Amino acid sequence: MSQSTTSTPATAAPVNSRARVITASLIGTTIEFYDFYAYATAAVLVFPTLFFPGTDATASLLSSFAVFGAAMVARPIGAIVFGHFGDRFGRKATLVASLLTMGIATFLIGCLPTFENIGWVAALLLLVLRLAQGFALGGEWSGAALVATENAPQGKRAWYGTFPQLGAPLGFIIANSLFLIINFLLPHAEGTAQRSPEFLAWGWRVPFWFSAVMVIIGLWVRLKLVESKTFSTAEKAGAIKKFPLGQVFRRYGKQLILGTFFMLATYVLFYLMTVWTLSYGTAATDAPTPGLGFTYVDFVIMQIVGVVFFGIFTLLSGPVADAIGRRKLLIWVTSAIIVFGALFTVFLLPQGDPKFTGALMQGFLIFGFTLMGATFGPMGALLPELFPTNVRYTGSAVAYNVSSILGAAVAPFIAVALWQTGGGNPWLVGVYLSVMSVLTLIALLVSRETKDTAYEENLT
Repeated sequence: MSQSTTSTPATAAPVNSRARVITASLIGTTIEFYDFYAYATAAVLVFPTLFFPGTDATASLLSSFAVFGAAMVARPIGAIVFGHFGDRFGRKATLVASLLTMGIATFLIGCLPTFENIGWVAALLLLVLRLAQGFALGGEWSGAALVATENAPQGKRAWYGTFPQLGAPLGFIIANSLFLIINFLLPHAEGTAQRSPEFLAWGWRVPFWFSAVMVIIGLWVRLKLVESKTFSTAEKAGAIKKFPLGQVFRRYGKQLILGTFFMLATYVLFYLMTVWTLSYGTAATDAPTPGLGFTYVDFVIMQIVGVVFFGIFTLLSGPVADAIGRRKLLIWVTSAIIVFGALFTVFLLPQGDPKFTGALMQGFLIFGFTLMGATFGPMGALLPELFPTNVRYTGSAVAYNVSSILGAAVAPFIAVALWQTGGGNPWLVGVYLSVMSVLTLIALLVSRETKDTAYEENLT
């Protein structure tokens, strides 16, 4: 991999204004993560009942999570397809296509008939649309990260790279706030707030339909983008490859492996904090696999408080990574995640006083989401910096999304199984997070710093 220790100074005004770059990179990932979170919330609240009904509640939940995880298998395929076109023909058109794909799939999920209407075919259609979501997200993240970092001023790539990352906490807050609003507006009997007849009949569909409005806004912003100077330079130099994926595997296999393991701890933490905790926190204390017994409304509000810290530390991580380097920051943060995994029983076991249980749970969410922001933020710069311009979209997308299979695809499923194995004690879930984080730490320790990689010369 060709690298330089200094970046090329800007000699002309940027082709895209700072506001346009930030908005275009942020709005797309916000929409994409909103769509994903809408599914994740429904996967816990309604899909087990509406698409996977049965006498065993845990089996229904695991079936719902299995479809949730299936999308991760489609993400590397999306990374290859969108990465190919992004490296061949530019970032702009590819980003528009990925956004449309995700938006259409999400809207159609809101239109699906349920098991009661068409039997097992309902679950099959849900799986197909979930795979389409994964396919789209496979191409979205890398393109958004490249829009941000390839248009960044000298010495501020990690800072700019945090803006597409900020879409994750924003998407979570918007999606879950909308579910909460719908829950408050719909009439329900006392004690059935999270599964009122109206919510199960049609209320859960509204967040999926609302994605259409967000997609229209996102398309309007992205259609105004101009290709970055970095990509245009590679194109003029004749450095564009006809088959970027082949070039990535032939010359950058080590970078692919490192990038995949860089993201592993991030992905496992991400889906434990957003998906598994919702199941554990809202499960009844006297259930076969007991949880903490919070109501859906109370727990999601607690999650949203935690996600605010996710957003804050995502932004703060950028300037720190630009100052001290991505590798050094992530080594410290990953070490903290390993310790965090060992503390699950300290934070998550029920206490005699429900208020104390709630305080510990809130502390757990704040601690976990703070670490999530600190580890997720620098990835917007780190993964693209592993690859040269002419294969950067493909390389970073494949590494990011192959990691989703090893981490995110199985994390909620494994966590529920471990939680069940522990008889309701989540200590094994924490061990799982710590072990995956050790693998990330090893990858970081054997890697080298990338913050001084020169984007425009890095064409071979």
